Amino acid sequence: MDDNIKKLNDFIDKVDQMKKQDKMDLSSDQDLSIAIMNLVSIEEHFFFSGAKTENTEYYDMIKDVREMRKELLKKIIKEYDGEVWCISKHLLAASMRLMEVGTKQLGMDKKDEAYDLFGKAYNLYSLFWGLNMKLIDPGEIKKIDDNALNKDDKEKKGFMGRLGVLVKKAVDCCLE
Repeated sequence: MDDNIKKLNDFIDKVDQMKKQDKMDLSSDQDLSIAIMNLVSIEEHFFFSGAKTENTEYYDMIKDVREMRKELLKKIIKEYDGEVWCISKHLLAASMRLMEVGTKQLGMDKKDEAYDLFGKAYNLYSLFWGLNMKLIDPGEIKKIDDNALNKDDKEKKGFMGRLGVLVKKAVDCCLE
């Protein structure tokens, strides 16, 4: 069996195991991840409001929001090594920003651009979950072709596309 197919099958098995063992309340954790995205956004807004108005009270509010964001992020990221904590925060922040820009593009009737941005936002969000559910090894990501897992991959979704499909199944907010 091709090494990439074996890795994908192992990945699917890990997702299934996590769902069976109920290690995470994925529905609540997904909601929490969206809240964390918004807290990162609030931090950014306080920064820019402070800079634009020269009112340092906005800067002072960053600290409290940051502490809340860190506390909540710990509820999702229970174990991490290296830069996973910081990478996770930036994956959520970038995902949120791409969603916002995509929504603006949609409002300007630039649907193709919006859909592309939404796809990128979801890929980053999926990568966040893949890292934090320990379903992927960060060192392996760069070794997988962007367009296909192997020569027999007819869908050509690549690693990010496959990860997105699996995360969609694992993090299903409609499952109670």
